[in-house]
Amino acid sequence: MNTVKHLNDSKSQPLRKKPYRFWTNPSLAAVFLATILATYLDLYLVGKDIYKFPMRPISNVFSINIGFTLVVLPVFIFVFLRVMDQLNKWGKAGLILFISLLMPIFERLAEVLGWFEHAENWEHLYSFFGYLLFLSLIYSFYNWMEERKG
Repeated sequence: MNTVKHLNDSKSQPLRKKPYRFWTNPSLAAVFLATILATYLDLYLVGKDIYKFPMRPISNVFSINIGFTLVVLPVFIFVFLRVMDQLNKWGKAGLILFISLLMPIFERLAEVLGWFEHAENWEHLYSFFGYLLFLSLIYSFYNWMEERKG
């Protein structure tokens, strides 16, 4: 690799190095964080037999539903962040609360369809608080990245 040095007597300013684009895009960084957190949380909870995924792609290799973790969740988080950018403070809080309230309903539907199973002592209230914390954390990280970007 050739490196060109700036001449001392040159009147032009040296070019700044451009940072790697992935880490400067708050949406992509937040989607990446959400995917990593969800994957590890699923692996932990499946390992502890708190829940399992009876119907999942490549079931002989993965104990979690990688289709949800690598396709559905990133698309959902990306749309979530776009919608959050359009709302005021109360709208953002309301959207996070509304989605968190919907998740136990979707979990119950997934159980009926045979995509998901919980342990006997599972309370769907845990899912509500889990998604409330998860979405708040992802949106806080996204805001932090937006501020950092400048």
